[in-house]
Amino acid sequence: MGTLEGRVAIITGAGRGIGREHALLFAKEGAKVVVNDRGGALDGSGDDRSPAQQVVDEIRSAGGEAVANTDDVADWEGGQRLVNMAVETFGDLHVLVNNAGILRDRVIVNMTEEEWDAVIHVHLKGHFVPTRWAAAYWREQSKAGKEVRAAIINTSSTSGLLGNPGQANYGAAKAGIGAMTIIEAQELGRYGVRANAIAPAARTRMTEATPGLSDVVQPPAEPGAFDVWDPANISPLVAYLATESCPASGKVFFIQGGKVQLFQPWTLTTAIERNERWTVAELADEMKALVGA
Repeated sequence: MGTLEGRVAIITGAGRGIGREHALLFAKEGAKVVVNDRGGALDGSGDDRSPAQQVVDEIRSAGGEAVANTDDVADWEGGQRLVNMAVETFGDLHVLVNNAGILRDRVIVNMTEEEWDAVIHVHLKGHFVPTRWAAAYWREQSKAGKEVRAAIINTSSTSGLLGNPGQANYGAAKAGIGAMTIIEAQELGRYGVRANAIAPAARTRMTEATPGLSDVVQPPAEPGAFDVWDPANISPLVAYLATESCPASGKVFFIQGGKVQLFQPWTLTTAIERNERWTVAELADEMKALVGA
């Protein structure tokens, strides 16, 4: 019996890359999977419905259960249809993996309004909308007296948590996802829902298009060497976070290859303080303790 036997999972952006690996592993571990993907290009343009169905076909040919969904995860009605599909097809919903995203990299002084809006829309709103409808479903189950043991796994990035030039739109969305994950855990725990996030480092269309990474993410030249950039390395952690017995909630994990590392959230450190209002001149001197100058 697999570790996800009997669990019903939605995985967004699951037609290619990391999302595809999630879907294949979830099905192998016994989950019933809704494979969501619009099949768009890296920048979000286009609408090719075949990637989601191809992953479904792979799962079914291996003896698993899956169904394809091509709704826009950032669309209000689309997100509701996505959650409804899981419940109507498989009878329940236990796991939501928010993975869908696009890139439109540009330095701030050259970025257009449309490039900013598109990335924030797909990543940040595209995480919120399915989560909102899934959370409403789980709340109603909890209120009806059913024990809920559900899990949300979001996808953040080091571009947002640590920063990366040329990705202000993407990084802002991913930082927002990290914060939203913590709030989801705080709000939804009462209904039996856990929320965690990952910041993965793997070879995908996105990393291959990211400045400075295209050469780094290539497979190793040595035959049989461990490929630390293989996207399949990411999925076991996501599957673990989706298990019924996983205790973690409100956490963000970095993962690359065989390394899993816990992020420390924003935290207060060194302070200066007095019992009256500062003057600008006083701060100019005392702030050296905080800014290191």
